[in-house]
Amino acid sequence: MQPPLQNDDLDLEAAVARARPQLVEFLSHCPSWLLTTSRCFLPELALSSLGGITDTREKISVLLDLLEKAGPATWKQFAQYLCMECDLPLDLEVLLMSSAGEGNFSQREAACTDMSAWSSVPTGFDRRRRRHSSGSDRDAKQQRLDSSAKYRHLLISSIRQRYGSRKEAEAQEQTQPLAFNQAFVNLVIRQSKAPRLKERTDKPREDVAGAPEPEECVDTAVKVSDLLGSVVPSGTTRVIFLFGKPGTGKTVLMHRICQKWAEGVLPQFLFTFLFEFRQLNLLKRKLTLKELLFDVFLQPEDSPDAVFQHLLENAQQTLIIFDGLDEFAANMDVSSSKRGPALASPMSISQLFADLCHGKLLPGCTVLVTSRPKRPPDSLYTVSVLAEIWGFDQERVEEYVSHYFQQHSFKEQAIAHLKNNTKLLSMCLIPALCNVVCICLEYLLLKHQMSVELPQTMTQFYIKMFLIFLNKQQGECAGDEETQLNCNKKAILGLCDLALKGLEEKKLVFYVGDIPEHVKEFASLHGLLTVFEVKTSGTYPEAGYAFVHLSLQEFFAALCLMVSRSVDKNYLKKKFFLKLKWTLKNETKTEFMESFHIFLSGLSSKECRTFLMLLAEQDEAWVQDKQDAILQSLKRMAATHLTGPKVLELCHCTFETQNLEVAQHIGSLLNFKYEFRNFRLTPLDMSALVFVINSGQDLTCLDFAGCLVDIDCLEVLAGCKNVEHLSFRSRRCGDDFAAALSKGLQGMGSLKKLELTGSSITAEGMTNLVQASSQCLQLEEINLQDNRIRDPEVKRVMDLFSRMENLKKIDLSNNHLSLSAVLALAEEVVACQNATELCVRRDTVIIYFSGPPGKVPRSLDLRSEENKEHVIPTRQVKLCLQDRSLSPQHATGIAAILQSCPCLSEVDLSDNKLGDEGCCCLLESLPRISISKQLDLSQNSLSVAGICSLLKSLNTCQKVMEVQVSLRRKIAVLRFTEDREFSSLPLRGETLFSADDQKYQEENQTPTIPHKIRLTDSNFKGSDLENLCAALKECGHISELDLSNNCLGDEGLLQLFQCLPNMKMLSSLKFNDNQISLNSVFFLAQSLSTLEHIKTMSLSLGHTQVVHVTFWERVSSASRWRSGFLAHPKHKAKGRHFRLRDCRLGPEDMTRLCQMLVQCPQLTEIDLSGNSLSDQSIETLLSFLPSLPHLTLLSIRQNTLSPRCAVLLLNSINLCERIRMVDVRSSEKAFLHLGASMQSQKASCRLTDCAIGEGQVEELCRVLEQHGWLAEVDLSRNQLGDEGLRCLLDHLHRVPISCSLNLSHNRISQDGVLHLINAFVTSGNTTEVQVSLCPKATLLLKLTSRNDPRKILRLAECNFQPEHLEKLFLLLENCTGLTEYTSSNNNVTVQAAERLLHSLRKDRGSLKISIEEPWVCKERVKDLLKLALRARGNITEITVCKDKTLFQLDVRFPHCLEKVESVASRLSQGKPETKQTSFYQRVWEKCAQLQELRWSHVKLHEDEAEMLVRILLPLPELKRFGLTSSSIVTSGTDDLIMGLQNCQAIEELNLGYMELSSAAIPKLVLGLCEMPSLKRLILNHNSIGNDGCSRLAEALRNMHYMEEINLSHNEIGDPGLINLAAALLEMQNLKKINLSGNCPSPAGGEKLMEALAHCKHIEELLLSRNGFGDRTAVALALSLPHMTKLKILHLQNSKIRQAGGLELARALVVCELLEEISLSENDLGEQSIHALSKGLPCLGHLRKIDLKCCGITDEASKSLSQGFRQCPSVEEIILSWNALGDGGARELASALPEMEKLKVLDLEKNRIGGCGATKLAEELAKCPEIQSIRLWDNPVPKGLAESLTSQDPRLCFSFS
Repeated sequence: MQPPLQNDDLDLEAAVARARPQLVEFLSHCPSWLLTTSRCFLPELALSSLGGITDTREKISVLLDLLEKAGPATWKQFAQYLCMECDLPLDLEVLLMSSAGEGNFSQREAACTDMSAWSSVPTGFDRRRRRHSSGSDRDAKQQRLDSSAKYRHLLISSIRQRYGSRKEAEAQEQTQPLAFNQAFVNLVIRQSKAPRLKERTDKPREDVAGAPEPEECVDTAVKVSDLLGSVVPSGTTRVIFLFGKPGTGKTVLMHRICQKWAEGVLPQFLFTFLFEFRQLNLLKRKLTLKELLFDVFLQPEDSPDAVFQHLLENAQQTLIIFDGLDEFAANMDVSSSKRGPALASPMSISQLFADLCHGKLLPGCTVLVTSRPKRPPDSLYTVSVLAEIWGFDQERVEEYVSHYFQQHSFKEQAIAHLKNNTKLLSMCLIPALCNVVCICLEYLLLKHQMSVELPQTMTQFYIKMFLIFLNKQQGECAGDEETQLNCNKKAILGLCDLALKGLEEKKLVFYVGDIPEHVKEFASLHGLLTVFEVKTSGTYPEAGYAFVHLSLQEFFAALCLMVSRSVDKNYLKKKFFLKLKWTLKNETKTEFMESFHIFLSGLSSKECRTFLMLLAEQDEAWVQDKQDAILQSLKRMAATHLTGPKVLELCHCTFETQNLEVAQHIGSLLNFKYEFRNFRLTPLDMSALVFVINSGQDLTCLDFAGCLVDIDCLEVLAGCKNVEHLSFRSRRCGDDFAAALSKGLQGMGSLKKLELTGSSITAEGMTNLVQASSQCLQLEEINLQDNRIRDPEVKRVMDLFSRMENLKKIDLSNNHLSLSAVLALAEEVVACQNATELCVRRDTVIIYFSGPPGKVPRSLDLRSEENKEHVIPTRQVKLCLQDRSLSPQHATGIAAILQSCPCLSEVDLSDNKLGDEGCCCLLESLPRISISKQLDLSQNSLSVAGICSLLKSLNTCQKVMEVQVSLRRKIAVLRFTEDREFSSLPLRGETLFSADDQKYQEENQTPTIPHKIRLTDSNFKGSDLENLCAALKECGHISELDLSNNCLGDEGLLQLFQCLPNMKMLSSLKFNDNQISLNSVFFLAQSLSTLEHIKTMSLSLGHTQVVHVTFWERVSSASRWRSGFLAHPKHKAKGRHFRLRDCRLGPEDMTRLCQMLVQCPQLTEIDLSGNSLSDQSIETLLSFLPSLPHLTLLSIRQNTLSPRCAVLLLNSINLCERIRMVDVRSSEKAFLHLGASMQSQKASCRLTDCAIGEGQVEELCRVLEQHGWLAEVDLSRNQLGDEGLRCLLDHLHRVPISCSLNLSHNRISQDGVLHLINAFVTSGNTTEVQVSLCPKATLLLKLTSRNDPRKILRLAECNFQPEHLEKLFLLLENCTGLTEYTSSNNNVTVQAAERLLHSLRKDRGSLKISIEEPWVCKERVKDLLKLALRARGNITEITVCKDKTLFQLDVRFPHCLEKVESVASRLSQGKPETKQTSFYQRVWEKCAQLQELRWSHVKLHEDEAEMLVRILLPLPELKRFGLTSSSIVTSGTDDLIMGLQNCQAIEELNLGYMELSSAAIPKLVLGLCEMPSLKRLILNHNSIGNDGCSRLAEALRNMHYMEEINLSHNEIGDPGLINLAAALLEMQNLKKINLSGNCPSPAGGEKLMEALAHCKHIEELLLSRNGFGDRTAVALALSLPHMTKLKILHLQNSKIRQAGGLELARALVVCELLEEISLSENDLGEQSIHALSKGLPCLGHLRKIDLKCCGITDEASKSLSQGFRQCPSVEEIILSWNALGDGGARELASALPEMEKLKVLDLEKNRIGGCGATKLAEELAKCPEIQSIRLWDNPVPKGLAESLTSQDPRLCFSFS
């Protein structure tokens, strides 16, 4: 066996070779001296050979050869003499000293003491030496050499004494057992080639500190001699950092290095020093470097200054070892001195260490540092060599065990026992644990036990070892364990206290005074403490004690916590600081406790409970309580965020507990945290990890990325049964790793996904791995990305894959597979019956499989033609071979592969080099290839010739459905019929053929497949079109043709249209961006008349040219064609559209275009947007309108329109009688809507925001006068101003016109309003004026040419000042025909109101006066009545709504005085006449004809309540009384209810919101009994319960005239509702019932519905917000056929679902008079919506439908839209808060033009995007009657929403 440290450098030849170049250079300056000196060492005969050499350097080189050949002794004498006599460079002197054998002190001493042989030195040399150095320098150097030699001899002796073989021999003779001292066995050391510690200092501490990223370097096994012999630049300090986990033998190795240096094995070092940080912790004062070396380590016997100086001069030959950096207690993260350190300056140990590492002290020396893995200090950023001690491998474990048991006969038995136990073998890879295991195994085998049962955990081993030590010392007298512990309990507990106190105080070395005598004797006797000399200064050394290993101190410290009576479980939890350790940024608190928490966890196991009970002298419950505290802490830690190293630490702790319940709990919490990154895992780590995973019940994923995983770990991993996904990513994983992994795969019964990526596996390794994987039938995915599999055994591998029934995916990407391998793989994939896809894209190679269930067994016989007929494809195969440089010569092979597979779905050969030749070869084979979806030949260098070949495939291969080509974008794709996505579908919701056509097809059974051809963006020119047209003519079944983005021009367009007769199935033609001119526009417009089958034509000559022509579907039967172009009859009814945009058309061009368009039959829509049309061009266009008899819409958008042009457009109503609306907006949009006939019908004109001012008024009025009869004229948002308004009114006064005139937002002031009122008063044709100046700026007039008795004036927000009001009142005095006057917030005060009421009068009839001012809500009711008395005439209505600040009167003229004497006498009976009596008389006089009294939100005082009860309610004409949301100050409602008994003529009673409870109902019933004429009873929003409702029901039985009952929003349940239902049976005149917002159940609802069936005259049924559900809905459906007069049905939020909704929807069809339906907030379901949609055409009177929040989707919108089309009266549709998307929006938009009366469409809070909103905007332009489409809170981009709103303000995206 080789020695542990190889001394390769001792070879003399090698030593001389290193020194030779520099030595020859130095000696070439004194050749004569060298020749003379050599005679002292060589015979003359040997020197005679030098005579013939003339070259000096050659002569010196030969002379050196002679000295070397003379033998080692001669050379050493020569080298030593040279160093003494010459002033050599320091590095050369070092090399010579090394070659002279300075490692052997005896030879060095002999050579230096006898100088007589050199006494006869030539005088020439003396003179030369004197020139270089004086005699004193020479003497000083000699003195330093002598002193240094003595010090070196002293060092060697000291180190031999401390660490040498003599000490080992002495140790072997000791009778006490040695816990951690055994014969040295070489350790496994791995060196990193690229240490980067500085970068790692920023990494989290839980990563393996001190180690580089494993993927940054390739770990290399090295020897210590290699580490110490590494080359660094001259004068540079070499820092070697050696780290290793606890117990790996770092300290023993350092002792071994010192020992071998003393034996001369490391000759490159003259001096070696070893410092242990645990001893350096004792140094409290600052030291100089000299004091550190001499005082602390070894003091020279004499001349210390000379020795230190020699050390400085020979720093490169000095080795300084610092052992146990992790044990240093002080802060090591200090920076080195910024200035050069003074050698005499004392420093801290941290500073000395930092300056040595940085080369500030002793530059050029070698610093060797050992440490446990931890974050390295900043001092180590200059590391030259970084290595890790792994400990043992299995070979070294066997070597160690063999050496340990060499004296025993059972050595082989011991070795076999360890080999057969994987768990024990994993422990033994740690040298310290290996020693412990051997101690325990030896003890058990010596007892001759037949079956040896060793402990399971590290903690248990330590306990066993401790007990063995106790037993060994007692010998045969030893008792059992209990006896041993009892005898030594005091000493053991003292040792535990010492260990814990030391760790807490960061103390690892103890003085004699620190240890009780009995503890010291016990520990020393049993080998638990070691003793050594401690030097803290130059004084006499003291004895120091330390535990033989730090882990042993941690064990006893943990034991102390578990057995100490002073430690309770709370304190124990605090000390179990594993979580705290993870979160600390500074390690100073925990750095001495690496294994402490592991031992604490181990001591919490059941197996340790007896040991703890004996030692603590406590019962089991006491011990278990402490153990449970540890276990609970472990459970809590698993729930925190953990990185890989933390997970491992927790697993180690869990493993030590051996508690399956704890392991299962922790495993379940760690299930998603098994990700390990960039650190080494040992077999012991893997054992702990597997233990936790296997203890759990969940399958998990293990991910090792960049981790260094020992091969031995895989053997442990094989026992992991709960791993589902296993991943390794590391370049270290090669074929050997794959082979080792393969052996364990079968043991992982749950493994479904295996990843070995970023590794070094070759084809051979892959085959072996797949061979093993094929036995793992549960595997679903294998990922071998980024390996070195260049040419795999494709056939064998695919055969193995085919056996794996559950396999779904294989990834072989980034393996540099050759093209031949890829093609072979493709061939095997299509033949493999369970393979479904091969995806190859450059280096990406992925194979997909069908997975379970199993398919037909793989058979190559499937390739034969005869078998092909009998095989029914059961799979779809996708083949992708992209970017693999496939050339034409590969085309035949590829075609053969494709032909061999009958079930291809997609083939992608894009991004290759097939060219025309290769593609043509494939296309020729296409009829024999079965592809169901598409063939992609993009990026294959196709030309026009190749494209023609693609087009020919439409005829040669019947399944080809679409050809898509773009030469510029290099796209070439063929799609086939089986692909549903590209199958031919009817366009825009139309059927492909008529019923006759379909019948014809069924008869012939030969349906024709329409073809789609897209030849876009290919830079085609007119010359290319000839060849293309020739190919297109052969494709007779083209349905869509797209030639966009080419350069075909006008000539190409003309040539293409000549081919159209052959394309009889063509439905769409696109010719966009082909550089056409205006001539083509005229040609295309002309074709509208020559080609009758054109449906729409969209043209644009803008930045993006557009030519899109669609065609009507034509009859397929040849017998139905005439000249090939007979139009299908159905297109005549639908019309044709012509759109021309972004084309500058002058007047002449417009004339020419219009002349062509008038020749077009059935032209229904013309869109000329964005064409920069001038006024003259528009005038020309309008002149042709009468010649376009079928036109329904003319659109001109994005065109600047002058005010004059707007008037021209308005004048079109006089040019064409079919115009129904002229809509001009924003001076850039104009729409003319035309009717289908010339029947007399009112037209509407909207000229908004067109800058129309005073100058256009006269012309405008002439246009209006000429037409005369208009429905609406909207001139809002123009610039009329007061003068324009005056001018307009003057003209209109003379013109007999009937219309609604909107002049809002025209800058009208108060003066303009007064002028308008004057015109209103004086004009006979103005019947209504509505004005609101701010903020709405509304001004509306209604004009009529007929006598209209109404005269209405409404003024709001006019900000009138007193002078304006006075003028207003004067005008109103002259308006005797006024029927209604409303004033709202016009600064009318109470006094002004009195003046106003006095001004308003009328000759005959009624006048309604409304005043809304803030003071209304402040005035008392009595004061408002006094104000009412100021009005002229008799008051018939008084309304006071303080919430709306409304005071309203209805006054009847002429005024008639009533006789009130009887009343007055009754009021004053028994009382003197008072002022109040006089007021009551005036009220009686003025209100004697009062019919309606409504007060809301009033607060009645006592006198006011008295007046109401005694004066107003008994009025004989009072028919309608309402008091809502009001209160009476003193008596409450009791007097009011009693007073109702006097209302005998009342027909309507409204007491809503009056907080009436059931207790008030009996009194109310008394009053109701006195109201025989009552028709409407409104008691909504009160607190009426079941009792109150039942009493009301009894009263209602006798009210046969009752038409309306409103009991909504009360507290009525089933009992009250059932009683009410019984009363309904006798109420035959009931028309309206509102029971919304109560609390009945479905049972009560059913009773109600049964009763309603008897209410034959019911018109309004309002039952919303009740919990009726489906049962009630079904009952209602049964009753609806009896409610033939029903008009309004509300069932919002009634918990109706699909079952009830379906029955209800089906029943609604019988209610033909329904005008309003609300089913909102019910989850109706798709079937209910479809049923409702089918019934909508039966509801001819339906005006409003509310389906808000009903879960309506795009699918349901189709049937809804179809139903809405057939609702002629619908005005409002609410579909908000549903799930409508763009598809639903498109369906609704297409229906808008057919809903002629629709005004509002609410689509808020849906999922409509930009496409849907744009479509709605397009169709809205055709619908002038629609007022608003609400789209708030839909996902429409903000910019698009703003753009659409600017185009049409009726699209509302804001919340309203």
